[in-house]
Amino acid sequence: MGTNNKMTITDAAKIIGVVPKTIVRWEKAGKIKTPKRNWRGWRVYNSTELKQLKSLHDSLY
Repeated sequence: MGTNNKMTITDAAKIIGVVPKTIVRWEKAGKIKTPKRNWRGWRVYNSTELKQLKSLHDSLY
């Protein structure tokens, strides 16, 4: 996990049990809001966004 309780898409995907591409597909389909990006341009997720991802995953699977 990154600093300030922010995690990359890879970390978030591992926690909820999907591959990062799945989260990108959810984002493009409008199922989740576009996350903030760090200075490298990588998607970063906070604990609230992670809970939303888990909730979406649970409702779909």
